[in-house]
Amino acid sequence: MTAAQASLASDSLSRAPFAPGGDRAIDAAICERLLVVALSKGGNYADLFFEYQAGAAFTYDEGILKNASRGVTVGVGVRVQRGDATGYGYTEDLSWESMKRAAETAAQIAVGGGGTQKIELSGRVIPRRYDLPELSVDVPGPIKRALLERASVAALAYDPKIVKAEASFVEQVREILVATSDGMMLHDVQPMLRFGVHVIAERDGKRQAGSSGGGGRMTMGYFDDKSPELHAREAARQAVVMLDAIETPAGEMNVVLAPGDSGILLHEAVGHGLEADFNRKGTSNYTGQVGQLVASELCSVVDDATLLQSRGTINIDDEGNEPSRSVLIENGKLAGYMHDRLSAKHFKLTPTGNGRRDGFGSAPLPRMTNTILLAGPHDPEEVLKSVKKGVFARKFGGGQVDISNGDFVFTLTESYVIEDGKIGAPLKGVTLIGNGPEVLRKVTMLGNDVEMSDGIWTCGKDGQSVPVGVGCPTIKIDRITVGGTKIG
Repeated sequence: MTAAQASLASDSLSRAPFAPGGDRAIDAAICERLLVVALSKGGNYADLFFEYQAGAAFTYDEGILKNASRGVTVGVGVRVQRGDATGYGYTEDLSWESMKRAAETAAQIAVGGGGTQKIELSGRVIPRRYDLPELSVDVPGPIKRALLERASVAALAYDPKIVKAEASFVEQVREILVATSDGMMLHDVQPMLRFGVHVIAERDGKRQAGSSGGGGRMTMGYFDDKSPELHAREAARQAVVMLDAIETPAGEMNVVLAPGDSGILLHEAVGHGLEADFNRKGTSNYTGQVGQLVASELCSVVDDATLLQSRGTINIDDEGNEPSRSVLIENGKLAGYMHDRLSAKHFKLTPTGNGRRDGFGSAPLPRMTNTILLAGPHDPEEVLKSVKKGVFARKFGGGQVDISNGDFVFTLTESYVIEDGKIGAPLKGVTLIGNGPEVLRKVTMLGNDVEMSDGIWTCGKDGQSVPVGVGCPTIKIDRITVGGTKIG
């Protein structure tokens, strides 16, 4: 829907169409019949993934609401497994004939075998980690426009050097219904919101950007603690500070990572290598290393989907499994991987609840939820004071990672020189170059100040994107390659 067609007044997008009484109600009898069709060619296992997504996006720029869009998608994906092989079919048409064709398509993976005659489904009580009294998609649009305007006004008022301020609000509600051939039928409604401010500061022809944002699986009450003005001032502060950034010397040096968003380095450079599909295929640097020392003994890493209302939190994964707090690295030793159903079967383990997908048109993969490097024993000030000369990494931008070996390159959007244990001038054009497993081995100090990111990260893998959370304390890395801009 275009901005011209969109209405600022919210009709209810948060209805649950698959639930009893919904306009597309799916009951156990329909699912049982469909699963029988899916297994008719002799598959070992089948599941159904019904999904309804409704969302809206608003952008405020140059004193006006530049864009307001809304959209709805609905459909079902049918998966059939026989051994390690997977057949998949999907449709946006929830008529019986269309769903039956999708099931027959998926069933072809097992041509020639015998089928099953009867499946009985039963429900199960699931956790309620984001059971909200009101979803943001049901709040009238003018309220959201007012939040965006407040952010824009506050950013432009922060400093005359702020020449542009753009604010955005994105929201979604996702209803899923999962039915499996081993008898489970589970239903979940997953809300999400994200607010962001992006600004440009200019002085003497020099420009710098700054940004701030956050959100999660929560209500509009998010803004009671994280106001639009707070995000606006933070984005403006970053842009103005970086106007004074100096050239960065290149070479190996000590680096201190700030708590919170720096966890994205852990997520990309280490976390993906701990997803079990890469280890099942033998393509991860961590393959076959369970029980071995893979990091500094200071380091313990978990993937925790149980955090209340965090961006990566889920009640059930997209295979119907309930996730828990999975310990990946404990005191430096590799404790395990993140599993979906297929990898868990391969390793003869129980799924960890990490089977996720970005929509009904895709099969699930092992994916992270909220990945956290746990707190260490050191005071953050003590960590800084231990560095004679180095770099303080405060905010991360984009990066590239080779999952097979953990090699990475990350850009920093806000960083500072450390001299004699104190944070000094801001630095421009900083990149961190290294290897994820080696970086964890070089952690020599770990703060007691672990923080979670404020709901901004989305993870991509095999063309699929899912919301995730990251977290970490202050981290000292002993000598990592810093790519800089200073010549000579």
